[in-house]
Amino acid sequence: MAQKLKSIYVCSACGYETPKWMGKCPECNEWNTLEETVAEVQKSGVAPRAIKTVSAKRIDEISVVDEHRYITNISELDRVLGGGIVKGSVVLLSGDPGIGKSTILLQICGAIDAGLNILYVSGEESSVQIKLRAKRLGINNENLKILTVTDTQAVCEYINTEKPDLVMIDSIQTMCIDELSSSAGSIVQVRESTNLLLRTGKNLDIPIIIVGHVNKGGDIAGPKVLEHIVDTVLYFEGERNQSYRILRAIKNRYGSTNEIGVFEMSDGGLREVENPSMMLLSGRSKNISGSSIACVIEGTRPILAEVQALVTTTGFGNPRRMCTGYDYNRYNLMLAVLEKRNGLFFSNLDAYLNIVGGMRLDEPAADLPVALSLVSALRDIPLPEDLVAFGEIGLSGEIRNVPRAAMRINEAARLGFKRCIVPKTNLKQLEGIKADIEIIPVRYLRDALEYVR
Repeated sequence: MAQKLKSIYVCSACGYETPKWMGKCPECNEWNTLEETVAEVQKSGVAPRAIKTVSAKRIDEISVVDEHRYITNISELDRVLGGGIVKGSVVLLSGDPGIGKSTILLQICGAIDAGLNILYVSGEESSVQIKLRAKRLGINNENLKILTVTDTQAVCEYINTEKPDLVMIDSIQTMCIDELSSSAGSIVQVRESTNLLLRTGKNLDIPIIIVGHVNKGGDIAGPKVLEHIVDTVLYFEGERNQSYRILRAIKNRYGSTNEIGVFEMSDGGLREVENPSMMLLSGRSKNISGSSIACVIEGTRPILAEVQALVTTTGFGNPRRMCTGYDYNRYNLMLAVLEKRNGLFFSNLDAYLNIVGGMRLDEPAADLPVALSLVSALRDIPLPEDLVAFGEIGLSGEIRNVPRAAMRINEAARLGFKRCIVPKTNLKQLEGIKADIEIIPVRYLRDALEYVR
């Protein structure tokens, strides 16, 4: 008699397993994430596995060799990766549909060293479709091989036989292992396929780039363990109706997670934007209230972005609060500080905030320009066009210092700004700065608001 299969429920967010269904995962507290799957049946009469003898090394006995990297020759991508693709690493690339994931993979094939043997595995497109897209992008690499299969074991067998220098999987949700009864894209298939590819790449010291889909919430589809087992997680950000794309590292074992890469989608593929500040400030209107310039640090470079605010009389019982590209809770905090510490009332007004260009300002240094934009929109008074500001705002209305102030001021001066509002506590770091720009130190928010009169 055939043995009855046992069902278990696995959380799609964290991988937690339970024999019964529950509405809320007890591990990560997410709702409606438990999905039914078939558990592996333990066969009876199987001899116990022999335990291997292992030995450990002292840390001083381990030789350290600098990791070898493949330079992609796409400077914005190399910046985010930490200098290139490390041999034997596994990179997970994710983003919304149509954001440019498959495009940048083919562009890597065209820009990287032509002597490298590259294997491009696609489970979503035919070889003819890939050829047409490569032709449109102007890519003709003789060492690029296309494999259009969805069997993970067959792909790993091909990798073991041919030993390419770089492997690309597009995408992991289309790959499957025949021994597993679940369909492609399920939690078990995604997890086991990634594990098999990971072991194959690590054993042969071959880097693998894996494309991952996202769910309706914008998170990487599949179990959370998928992000834990890979070495690097890259995420493409950008609006569908905008041409600019931002590549951000969520996790990177071989580099910083603070760097971003900026691209522009064009007919010829993704084009690098080497000066993001100029891009974000292009088309800026003059003599318009509610507009200020923020200077934030992304990784190792300063970036100037325009902050726009709009304050108007509400037509509803409760005023609306909306912001794009800035933390919503911190936005409400700024409104509370302006009301309590500076006597400016937004309680009966709709207040909207937007960061131009699709940028997201997560750094506290953006607090001051956000507050200046809101007050400028409230009073309908434009800020000076040559003014830039940065600083963190405390709950008592004080302006707190921020790191790398000199780097921010030099970038503002390079782009032609003549005045810069900085926290007074940053003055010691600015001694001896030679930038042609007026430095305006302020201790409290009310001092900075003198420029909105």
